[in-house]
Amino acid sequence: MNSFEKNILAEYPTALIMAGTDEAGRGCLAGPLVVSAVILPSTYVNLAIKDSKKLTAKQRTILAAEIMRIAISYTIEIVSVAMVETLNPKQASIIGMQKAIDNLAIKPDLILTDAEKLAASYIHRVIINGDNLSQSIAAASILAKVTRDNLMLEFDQTYPQYDFKNNKGYGTKKHLLALEKYGITAIHRKTYRPVRALISENNVSYK
Repeated sequence: MNSFEKNILAEYPTALIMAGTDEAGRGCLAGPLVVSAVILPSTYVNLAIKDSKKLTAKQRTILAAEIMRIAISYTIEIVSVAMVETLNPKQASIIGMQKAIDNLAIKPDLILTDAEKLAASYIHRVIINGDNLSQSIAAASILAKVTRDNLMLEFDQTYPQYDFKNNKGYGTKKHLLALEKYGITAIHRKTYRPVRALISENNVSYK
């Protein structure tokens, strides 16, 4: 991953500082979207850092602490359910990424994104499958995932019947059955098809 980034950086002779950015929770039925941006030292290599989805919860937690310790700068942005609903998930991801980059302590010369095109004012490179190729993007994916999972554990305390501690807001069978039985909550994304379908039945309660 570090070699992949060095090869890209070589294509931008004036670029010295590179950031990676990624999101977590875009496809969830409930909960916010979380975005992170990370600037790692150019000499840093950690073979354990990879796409957050390929790591266990324990591995992600350990790596998140390491990333926050070693990073030159990192930011984590929480995009509310209301914002996701207003903008749509893709645009909410892009806005979240741009905000995360803007809030870095150091302005990066080049930004690597996982398959998302930012505004023209951001000098960036769109990397398909970026969280598997770029160490910086993978690091951002880990911070975003750990932060979001912790938020969903907190929501599980308020809404235990939806099993958020296990599904993290994704549309598992148990989650969908709970939606049918208990209705939707304030953190459910009402524009998402399974949730929208329940609303249209006119027998859904709001909690």
